[in-house]
This record gives sequence, structure tokens and C-alpha cells, in this order.
Amino acid sequence: MKKVVLAYSGGLDTSYCLKYLKNEKGYEVHTVLVDTGGFDAEELSAIEKRAYELGSAQHANLTIVDKYYDKAIKYLIFGNVLKNNTYPLSVSAERVFQAIEAIKYAKKVGASAIAHGSTGAGNDQIRFDLIFQTIAPEIEIITPIRDLKLSRQEEVDYLAQNGVHYSWEKAQYSINKGLWGTSVGGKETLTSSQPLPSEAYPSQLQKEGEEKVTLHFEQGELVALNGKKDVPEKNIVKLEKLANAYAIGRDIHVGDTIIGIKGRVGFEAAAPLIIIKAHHLLEKHTLGKWQQYWKEQLGNWYGMLFHEGQFLDPVMRNIETFLQDTQKTVNGTVTVSLKPYHFSLDGIESKNDLMNTGFGQYGEMNNAWTSDDAKGFIKILGNAQNIFSSVNQLDHD
Repeated sequence: MKKVVLAYSGGLDTSYCLKYLKNEKGYEVHTVLVDTGGFDAEELSAIEKRAYELGSAQHANLTIVDKYYDKAIKYLIFGNVLKNNTYPLSVSAERVFQAIEAIKYAKKVGASAIAHGSTGAGNDQIRFDLIFQTIAPEIEIITPIRDLKLSRQEEVDYLAQNGVHYSWEKAQYSINKGLWGTSVGGKETLTSSQPLPSEAYPSQLQKEGEEKVTLHFEQGELVALNGKKDVPEKNIVKLEKLANAYAIGRDIHVGDTIIGIKGRVGFEAAAPLIIIKAHHLLEKHTLGKWQQYWKEQLGNWYGMLFHEGQFLDPVMRNIETFLQDTQKTVNGTVTVSLKPYHFSLDGIESKNDLMNTGFGQYGEMNNAWTSDDAKGFIKILGNAQNIFSSVNQLDHD
């Protein structure tokens, strides 16, 4: 019997794929769930049980949170990556790593094919296929939802016909949780005007008032929260829990999909947004202006390529080397105030703070130059525009 590995999440699309591949195509289906921080032990156990109930011949849960942080999230923080100044690549990045681990698993078990539940209208199909065909071009890629152009209702109906009840109400919203945020898709995000209802978001407001938290960074990595040291990936989880009580991090991302159409998706990413903004503030104090300038250019480029599934392009390793090198002086503590539905950055303390020098204070005093030095500098600085204006007889009206 032919063996196929299905990248399985336990959701509607992959549940349909499992039944379809087994019943209609006669495959021996092996399911693999790649956990990037979105599941606890109880949820993983329930998903495994469900996979076997649906007909999986063998199921594997692969938890890669440490690897995901070290090879992806770390650089997204270093680059202050927010797609369209909004979205922290909550799903984009994890899909790439889920694809990498899934295709490696397919090779390990000797599968002749690998399947995923992406539609033909989104970005995930490209992320999965690009990774699969790069790492294992000899393995066939099967995509039932895309090939059959199925609606969610058709998937629900097929499962019902095969003795599997899947709540239509549950299928109304697509929730994808990971270490770097949770995406929320629903009928509202298919429009340009409607907001997601508050109850569609996973976290609801539990706290009022204000709470201060401190984030301590060493060479750009979050190594302590409120003075307690831990590995960065665990600090992300702890911060998420604190901030979720204030329902922080809700937004809707609008952007250009890889296939050229506009897309809209809701997300909840309290910890990612707080960390990126806090890290960026610390960099403003500890990096030079040209470091910041080029980091912004390359960070945006890195985020775009990552978002579009081009993670395996060698230029990504080059950009990571640059980003890593810029973090040598990004050390210090940032104080953040958590409030209902939003947060604010209070300030930083750092031994590398370039404001804490004896050279001068902006707008107040100068200790390292004279007034004549300043006048001479300004005169020379204006030479180029003065010459251009004079030669071309500009009147500047």
C-alpha cells in the first residue's frame, strides 16, 4: 500500500484530508503534527487520539519550540519584523518550520507522497510546497482541498457522510495558535469593512488598571522577565500569559498575498508585539543611526522573504549573520506598562545607552564642541545644497 504523510493539525481541513486520502485514494496515511508552541500536553494527546479515530496508521507529535525560537523567532526580534508595520509573522514563520519538519519525517518513514490541507487561494500552499520540493523533490505533493476546490461546508458534509461529526459553528472561525501569536480568520476577515467580534479572539479581558513589567535583554535576546532569568522561549510564554489578561495584541493585518491578491486576517500576539517594540526602543538607545537604518532595510527584506516561504534561500543566512552582529550592544532593561487592550513603553536602563555620555544633552548643552565648531560644521554641511541652489539660480518659492 502506498504511504503518504499528512501534515496534520486536527482542524477541519486536515481531518478531511485524512479521511479522503484513506477512503478515496487508498493510501496508508501517516499523520504528523509539528508543534511550534501552540499546544499543551493534553491537546496533543487529544489530537493524536483523534487522528487514530479518523484512520491514521501512525501518528507523531513533534515539538520543536526550542528550534523554532533559535532559528526563526530570534531573528524576527533582531530585525523588529512587523509585516506592513503590523503583523509579527505569527503563522508565516511557523508554517515554514512545520513544513521542514514534516518533509523530514516523510523521508524518515519512507513515504512516497506528502499532503497538506491548504486551499489554492492562500499563502500556506506556497510555503509548504516550496519547502517540500526543495528538501525532497522526489516525494509527490498531494493537496486535496486545493485540487478539489472545496468549501468548508463541503468538507463538513463529507466528514458527516463518513460518520465524523464536525461542528459547523466551530468551523466558522479558523484559529491557529503558536509561540509567536495566534491568527484568527472568519467571515468578517473576508470583507474589507467588518471587524472581528471580541469573542472571536482567544483571550478576553480579565484585568483592569495598570501593571508594569520589565524585559531584560542581553545581546538582543529576552533573557529575563521581571528580574527572573529563563530561556527566551519560556519568557515569551510567561509574558504572553501576563499580557493576555489585559487582552493586549489584537489587530487585523491587511497585506498582499504571495499569489497577488489582497488578504485580511485577525491575530492576537501580545508577547510578540511587546517584545518587538521594547527591543526596538532599546536599539534606539544602543545602536548608531546607520546600524538602525540598515537593520530596518534588511529586517523588512528578511521578513518579506520569510513571509513568502523563501526561508531556504541562502541570502537569509547572510541577513541573519548581519542581524546577529548588530546585537552586541543591545543590552538592558525596558519597562512596559500593561493596560486594558494596549501597552506603553516607559523607558530603558542600559550600560550601552548612548544618551548617557558626557558629550552633551539634546537641546540643552554641549560639552565636546564650541559654538565656532558648530557654526563651521553647519556651514560645511550646507555646501552641497548651497552650490546646487546657486548654480541653478533657484528662487525657492
